[in-house]
Amino acid sequence: MTTPSPAPTSLMANAIRALAMDAVQKANSGHPGMPMGMAEIGVALWSRHLRHNPKNPHWADRDRFVLSNGHGSMLLYSLLHLTGYDLPMEELKNFRQLHSKTPGHPEYGITPGVETTTGPLGQGLANAVGMALAESLLATEFNKPDAKIVDHHTYVFVGDGCLMEGISHEACSLAGVLKLNKLIAFYDDNGISIDGEVVHWFHDDTPKRFEAYGWNVIPNVVGHDVDAVDAAIKQAKQSDKPTLICCKTVIGEGAPTKAGSHDSHGAPLGDKEIAATREAIGWKWEPFVIPQEVYTAWDAKEAGARFEADWDKAFAAYAAKYPQEAAEFKRRSAKQLPADWKDKARAIIAGANERAETVATRKASQQAIEGLSAVLPELLGGSADLTGSNLTNWKAAKPVRVNAEGRAAGNYVNYGVREFGMSAAINGLALHGGFKAFGGTFLTFSDYSRNALRVAALMKSPSIFVFTHDSIGLGEDGPTHQSIEHVASLRLIPNLQTWRPADTVETAVAWTHAIEHEGPSCLIFSRQNLQFNERTDAQIANVEKGGYVLRDWDEEIVARKIILIATGSEVELAMKAVEPLAREGIAARVVSMPSTTVFDKQDAQYRERVLPHGVRRVAIEAGVSDFWRKYVGLEGGVVGIDTFGESAPAGVLFKHFGFTVEHVVATAKAALG
Repeated sequence: MTTPSPAPTSLMANAIRALAMDAVQKANSGHPGMPMGMAEIGVALWSRHLRHNPKNPHWADRDRFVLSNGHGSMLLYSLLHLTGYDLPMEELKNFRQLHSKTPGHPEYGITPGVETTTGPLGQGLANAVGMALAESLLATEFNKPDAKIVDHHTYVFVGDGCLMEGISHEACSLAGVLKLNKLIAFYDDNGISIDGEVVHWFHDDTPKRFEAYGWNVIPNVVGHDVDAVDAAIKQAKQSDKPTLICCKTVIGEGAPTKAGSHDSHGAPLGDKEIAATREAIGWKWEPFVIPQEVYTAWDAKEAGARFEADWDKAFAAYAAKYPQEAAEFKRRSAKQLPADWKDKARAIIAGANERAETVATRKASQQAIEGLSAVLPELLGGSADLTGSNLTNWKAAKPVRVNAEGRAAGNYVNYGVREFGMSAAINGLALHGGFKAFGGTFLTFSDYSRNALRVAALMKSPSIFVFTHDSIGLGEDGPTHQSIEHVASLRLIPNLQTWRPADTVETAVAWTHAIEHEGPSCLIFSRQNLQFNERTDAQIANVEKGGYVLRDWDEEIVARKIILIATGSEVELAMKAVEPLAREGIAARVVSMPSTTVFDKQDAQYRERVLPHGVRRVAIEAGVSDFWRKYVGLEGGVVGIDTFGESAPAGVLFKHFGFTVEHVVATAKAALG
């Protein structure tokens, strides 16, 4: 039996159209228009340029592909299926169904070959900037004049919606400054969004906009001409800047009555239109049937294996000449911590305990980062223009700048005032591999970042988000900058570990835990100094459990007992309330709970030992009170804030809002009745 000759590019593109319209129709849900409109762009990139291996989607030097306009997920699923990834036709038939590998929007960790979760428009573009930055920094660090082991591109598809979102400005402006020339974006300029023709609400001169960012722009590319797109990609690869390829396309291309209309954007075409489309494009096969000649043309398994084998050979030569660098690259690419990590982490925590300093936890964080930087060469920090306030830098930090070779170099990113773009770029860095990336801003501005935090949690990416100035303790800047609801709201995001430590030891534990954690972490720190607390070795070991007994009941007081649960700056207040309560005949146990999210994951026996049933509880935190009812119940008490703050010195504000020993004692007595 002879192998059929490869199909022409028109058949390759029409296979995407057929799969997209058939899968959406079967699901009775989805977005056929974009996949049909970008089919030829997919052919040009995926069959002629993308260096990937379907049999090993995690090969270190593969090109990265991001579908930022993630609603068109059937384009990506079709490409993955046709090129040979572990995505059989049955999964395409189960598009948008429970537990399938083809969810409505691409999800990292579910579908082989999906590099990041997309759907919230613009975030994929910012993820791609993070990935391209990772490639540039790794190339600077590991490549040698006679050996290049990091050399891949990051490709991203974007639509009008992505470019309307503000995050596209944040991310693309930064990419231009850093000259991320291995980043190539394809703009699907079809002029249509959900509400209709975008000219009525979006008529930016996009090429001029990106030229102003410092990008190379290739305008007026016919998006339905495979050779034209191919030529544009070749041109883009020669640039010393990131490139935007502006592709003029027709949404729903091939559909006789719905092409060029928003009717094809987010709904099935319908049986009648699909039949007419099949006739119009000459697609004679039944739904979900792909002829062998099309599979032959698309099959990337052999070429992918060759790409990786060639790289393996080059890496072996590199390892023979540069064994230490090769071992380090392999470790970091595998997202493994150094062999001596556990010992070093314990030393960082022990050092904080020995110094016993009373400092702001943002300063304690900087001290922890200093220790981490000596252990983790992959540490990549940054801040959204608040380095001096967040204290996210360290002595050996080197700002990321473009070097003489035109590559980004350094280990500390000045993200500028771009909180959302920073957070999404950190997600891209974390997903790419090779770095432990973190970035800082004020806690109040976590609202700007929030959707990137949510997506990080959905992906379980090991991103680290640092938030300082965590409460009314910020002081005179007033309620616009004082966080009230933020800590509680971050705790509500599934899979997001949130830490609000009380002193230097808890801060060190929070940092080491975040480094080890396989998902995202929020580290929340104070502006003001916080009292150091003495602990036993057993207590230090229990900090990583998220909540533990910092001071236990006075056993001589047996009549009445209360548990004071506190976090961050309010732990000091809880400790100060113990003696006055004792004078009232009340024995108080102080439970420091730096991470409710971690504490809640402990076994029932441990949680019962810390918070035994039958003992009344009072929670103390400079934030909204509702969150704490899950711990104290309706019969317990909460010392919190349920209004916005005020502009005044921190000490005045804490007293004004009832964060005093007297109020804690009164609340405890009221809870006991």
